[in-house]
Amino acid sequence: MKDRVIVFTSGTFDLFHSNHLKMIKYARGLGDVLIVGVSTDELVCSYKKPPIIPFEERMAIVEALKYPDIVIPQHTLNHAQKVKDLHIDIFVIGDDWRGKYDYLNELGIQVFYFPYGDGVSSTNLKQKISKKYLNLKLSADKHENPDIIK
Repeated sequence: MKDRVIVFTSGTFDLFHSNHLKMIKYARGLGDVLIVGVSTDELVCSYKKPPIIPFEERMAIVEALKYPDIVIPQHTLNHAQKVKDLHIDIFVIGDDWRGKYDYLNELGIQVFYFPYGDGVSSTNLKQKISKKYLNLKLSADKHENPDIIK
């Protein structure tokens, strides 16, 4: 008989921000053991643009948090075998993936879609940084260089 509730959550965790931390903290509160999967660069590139922060650094950031008991690489978005192998009871993922993991319910796994909301996201951060960089570059390119004598 199993006496501990095992919770799994995962993500890219690129440009680690407060919503990442909130989801991991929420997952921690649902059980006794928290396993966090960090998506490899190869996995992320299979469905969106490459992460800014390399995989090894993203792993180190998540491992440094006080909430996870175990941090593992995530190589696939299909978690059916993983939940069986690790005896996972609860699966937590951001609500931007709503419906994607409902199939885990059929395996007896409770699935919680964490309300990510309209706040911070790595994608939004990347867009803001890129936009600010382009605006800065455009304005800098229009300035005269004081070192050039006319």
